[in-house]
Amino acid sequence: MADKITKREDNYSEWYLDVIKAADLAENSGVRGCMVIKPYGFAIWEKIKDILDKKFKETGHSNAYFPLFVPKSLFEAEEKNAEGFAKECAVVTHYRLKNDTVNPGKLMVDPEAKLEEELVVRPTSEAIIWNTYRKWIESHRDLPILINQWANVVRWEMKTRLFLRTAEFLWQEGHTAHATKAEAIEEAELMNNVYGDFVEQYLGVPVIRGLKCESERFAGAEETYCIEAMMQDGKALQAGTSHFLGQNFAKAFDVKFTNKEGKQEFVWATSWGVSTRLMGALIMSHSDDLGLVLPPKLAPIHVAIVPIYKGEENLAELRTFVEPTINALKEKGLVVKFDDDDQKRPGWKFAEYEAKGIPVDSR
Repeated sequence: MADKITKREDNYSEWYLDVIKAADLAENSGVRGCMVIKPYGFAIWEKIKDILDKKFKETGHSNAYFPLFVPKSLFEAEEKNAEGFAKECAVVTHYRLKNDTVNPGKLMVDPEAKLEEELVVRPTSEAIIWNTYRKWIESHRDLPILINQWANVVRWEMKTRLFLRTAEFLWQEGHTAHATKAEAIEEAELMNNVYGDFVEQYLGVPVIRGLKCESERFAGAEETYCIEAMMQDGKALQAGTSHFLGQNFAKAFDVKFTNKEGKQEFVWATSWGVSTRLMGALIMSHSDDLGLVLPPKLAPIHVAIVPIYKGEENLAELRTFVEPTINALKEKGLVVKFDDDDQKRPGWKFAEYEAKGIPVDSR
């Protein structure tokens, strides 16, 4: 049976973690501050990912992938960006371990395997991507570049919370290059609205769309657009951001193009992203003291049918009886689970599906 859930009004923080546990979404891992996203939780994230990916492609973007490791010299190239993320960076300094002769059976860092240049484990990918764009862009004919990547990033947070803030998390990050300032601003605003529409239409969460104040802008950005969502505890959650980067990264990495008049100019840039924090927003916006509440558009299972039967013959009769209903629901695009697992009692199943937020359960 699903784990007992703390009442939301008694302790909101404990309630949030209890819902995650009861719905079997995620758990803490053996690595400090990192999480294991369990199959049911990952199925919801896949729904989010698939819908957003389609929207990105509909707006002209293509997917690519860039390295996890960023040479420290590249990371330092845009000073504000480097300074903004410096305290959260994990850094690779050596490439090999060896047996510890003092403590047999233990491993130690091989001091002779020190990297010539330290590598930052990406907290964000502007540095490695703009170093790459320098090779891709020569003329106005090469623009715009509209790239997205689905990846993981590492930000060595001291205080972590499942889905909301972890040392490693999953996200997507868009990185675009444009010939004009107006085009880049239009892109940043467009993607912020893509995020806002998605959160409202699929998560069922109203958002406020606007600009961050100067002190809260993304490090290295000239403007940061954002969507803010109100949670049930009355606090706002930043659910997505889209950044107008100006020419800051183009200047840092010397990314120029020849315009139609034959003159060289620096490229204009944007970046934008949402992460598994959307899972946290989903949980905190709709769930109750019985567990997770899922919007149907993001539910891995829409209908659970729990047969109550005596013996295999009776189960076969019930299966035959509900088969037309299951087929009709599937034709409507719904995912149906007929739960005939005889290892769990019906009462256990009812509580489990309630905790998992299955939109409809039939008994």
